[in-house]
Amino acid sequence: MNSGLIIVESPAKVKTIKKFLGKDYAVEASVGHVRDLPTKKLGVDEEKGFEPEYGVIQGKQKIVTKLRQAAKQAATVYLAPDPDREGEAIAWHVAELIKTANSNIQRIQFNEITKRAVKEALEHPREINEKLFLSQQARRILDRLVGYKVSPLLWKKVKRGISAGRVQSVALRLVVEREKERRAFVPEEYWLFKALVEGAVKPEFWIDLWKVDDKKPVIGSADDAKALEERLEGQPFVVADIAEKERKKTPPPPFITSTLQQAANQRLGYSAKRTMGAAQRLYEGVDLGERGTTALITYMRTDSVRVAAEAQEQAKDFIISTLGADYYPEKTRFFKSKGSAQDAHEAIRPIDVSITPDSIHSTLSGDLFRLYKLIWERFVASQMAQARFWDTTVTAEAAATKWRAKGERLIFPGFLKVYGMDTGQQAKVLPELQKGETLALLEMKKEQKFTQPPPRYTEASLVRELEEKGIGRPSTYAAIISTLLDRDYAKLEEKHFAPSELGFTVSDLLSDHFTQIMDVGFTAGMEEALDKVADGSIDWQKLLADFTGEFNPTLEKAATEMAAVKAGMETGLTCDQCGKPMVIKFGRNGEFLACSGYPDCKNTMDFTRDETGNITPIKREPEELKPVGVCPECGKDLVLKKARTGSRFIACTGYPDCKYTKSFSTGVPCPREGCDGQLVEKSSRRGKVFYACDNYPNCDYATWNWPIARACPQCDFPILTKKTTKARGEHIACPEKGCGYIEELDEES
Repeated sequence: MNSGLIIVESPAKVKTIKKFLGKDYAVEASVGHVRDLPTKKLGVDEEKGFEPEYGVIQGKQKIVTKLRQAAKQAATVYLAPDPDREGEAIAWHVAELIKTANSNIQRIQFNEITKRAVKEALEHPREINEKLFLSQQARRILDRLVGYKVSPLLWKKVKRGISAGRVQSVALRLVVEREKERRAFVPEEYWLFKALVEGAVKPEFWIDLWKVDDKKPVIGSADDAKALEERLEGQPFVVADIAEKERKKTPPPPFITSTLQQAANQRLGYSAKRTMGAAQRLYEGVDLGERGTTALITYMRTDSVRVAAEAQEQAKDFIISTLGADYYPEKTRFFKSKGSAQDAHEAIRPIDVSITPDSIHSTLSGDLFRLYKLIWERFVASQMAQARFWDTTVTAEAAATKWRAKGERLIFPGFLKVYGMDTGQQAKVLPELQKGETLALLEMKKEQKFTQPPPRYTEASLVRELEEKGIGRPSTYAAIISTLLDRDYAKLEEKHFAPSELGFTVSDLLSDHFTQIMDVGFTAGMEEALDKVADGSIDWQKLLADFTGEFNPTLEKAATEMAAVKAGMETGLTCDQCGKPMVIKFGRNGEFLACSGYPDCKNTMDFTRDETGNITPIKREPEELKPVGVCPECGKDLVLKKARTGSRFIACTGYPDCKYTKSFSTGVPCPREGCDGQLVEKSSRRGKVFYACDNYPNCDYATWNWPIARACPQCDFPILTKKTTKARGEHIACPEKGCGYIEELDEES
């Protein structure tokens, strides 16, 4: 019998922790959640105090059996899922499933996966935090009530298969409202003036118009610009003021979840989902060759900028020994977390600052290396001295106008030596000038400009907006964004969110009929209430009762009053074949223009909208057909066709008289336990191909990557997939969340 069994979430953690503890402890993985609400019904009894109906997640029975067997062989079971609300829920559900095998169950948690942290956690076990679990349960039930009650209404009124979510719908509203602002925006003309001047000491430099008649310049037309130009003709430019001062710049705090997602998006171009996936692997541990499997960063779901004292000391020693004492501040630097921060965990930082990015570049793959480098540099910079600049501002006067030029010179790079600036590059430096000196005008430039509409959200700016408005929590940002894209409510155009017609329609309908759940303030308030459930100041059942007291009557009213748009949305366009109105419809493969005269007229086409919302129809090119067999229903040729969104399917050439079709099969059996389906090629409305079980909707298994009929050697999942990433190229990977198994492609593969 083992002295203890440690149950973690991810198989990747198993290797890391086993290395620390040796043979005294067994380590197993739950591979994420093991129990949840049912997939095909509400699973919440509102009449019995919102009692949830939990069951083992489909495909997880073997894992549960394995955990029970391991529990029987242990003196004590230590539950060690991630140290957050979801982790506490996983611990609670695992405990419920194994308590008949071993009732000696304790909860441990650690913010970093190091020998010291794990052993310290084992020395200080605790009971499962029931309040924290109830907070997660309340959130899960809230989301279930909204999703499972509103979504069927949208199926009836808009399109089958779409969904509503308590938090995702508010995020969608932000994206849609921003697009409405852009479409309503009326650009205004303005003109910029700049002058190339030269003083007694070279070099020449550019100076910008700052004020006209002591007011901000308002130059709204070519005539205004010409008038100002004539007014300045022949007038001398005289230096009126020279202001010089030293400026100090303080380093930013170490990353929290939201700022990491923002920085990774801005600096590396990573999506929130990609960032969190890489961060998860850095936290759980990666193979560093001679170093073995090593965890590199602290827990990556946090809203606190707090740093442990030992980590600060480690950073201090590293900075002074490698860069010099000048690069360390006079006092150790502390940062203050936001008032709403839960402060349960430290900021995201490297576990061992002496493991520099350069020292592991050869053993760490692309995404992991780049993200670790970003986290390492940000943390080290946060502990460093300020950067110092010498700023110079020159003001010149000409007639009744004032002009300004700003220059800066780097005095001392401080934290910028590590994060954010090439210290060899000097900023704009102005020549030596004297007050009252006349400047020679070498060239005058005027440029017509137009005010711009508010920008669409990027992933970084949307995460920032969600955080500032209190919508969601650090652990949910990536999922919120993924849902908007996966449901085809929005798409990324040049890395900016553009709502689809479906997104517009769903957001407007929900905003009109569900003002409570679509209200930003209400959603933020609900997050605060869930936090209060976690600290015991609010009862979870009362929270749900208060919510449903308003939500259920609103739902009943919306069921009768919400307009149906399945027949199509008006566009103001007419059919070029029969002259009847064209409407926007939402089909299986996305939105398209269709003649309202259907079925008499079957004219359809794709379309785009410009910045102001005007529709432009797009004619479809005829596709090339490839015969693949004989139709079993009519005997005509079967051909391999391509859907508008990219996936392949097989169809009869006798259409529309014969409507026989079938999906293009991969020949790989569905990996879901108890399912006898096969994985077939499908595509999302945004044109991304994926592979799903042909038993849908009875089985909803799907994967984005080409499936391979071979079990994972690490977690025994029935299939592997062929995957391509920028960092690794084409390779084989396990699709099971939390496993992380990867192998290189060989010739046979």
